[in-house]
Amino acid sequence: MTFELLYVLRMKENSITPYVTYIMANSTNAVLYVGVTNDLKRRVVEHKSEINVKGFTAKYHVDKLVYFEEFQSITDAIAREKQLKHWNRQWKNALICKMNPEWNDLFVGE
Repeated sequence: MTFELLYVLRMKENSITPYVTYIMANSTNAVLYVGVTNDLKRRVVEHKSEINVKGFTAKYHVDKLVYFEEFQSITDAIAREKQLKHWNRQWKNALICKMNPEWNDLFVGE
């Protein structure tokens, strides 16, 4: 299911939460980036357009949304981001595979 479809379905269910912890990958899945945002769509578009050319995601071409979790509070989202950043790569891979076994890009923009 694409991000757009998932987003629309959750909007209809009124279950959209304002804070998201997410994981992005590069095209070969060799590099991961863990982040937090209050607007996942906007943030993914920023990663894909490489707005900050000197940033980590632009440098390593990290532009594929492979995982995300929603939270009601920014405190919880940041805590989860910090937790995931301390996980080893094997644990992150397993987490991603539970939601997205094919490591597809979950975001399909306009």
